[in-house]
Amino acid sequence: MKRLDLIMSERELDKVLHAIRAAGAPGYSVMRHVTGRGRSGDVVSESMEFSGLGANSHVIVFCDEATIERLKPAVNSILEYFGGVAFVADAQPL
Repeated sequence: MKRLDLIMSERELDKVLHAIRAAGAPGYSVMRHVTGRGRSGDVVSESMEFSGLGANSHVIVFCDEATIERLKPAVNSILEYFGGVAFVADAQPL
């Protein structure tokens, strides 16, 4: 089993969730208004909302390798154009 973590602008959330469903993932979790620090410095959701850029969100997907492969083109396309990060890791149920 794999774990996909996506952190990107909430403005692109619908596109990403559509891609996840289209790839056949069994489900996902979404956390909105994610803050932290990245390559370009601190990310503060409140200031991003005020500026009109929107807050960040974190999407977690647990699925098989084949689903990850189906997701890669759509997710990479969205991230390349709009920004964000995605990481895949091995996951094991308890």
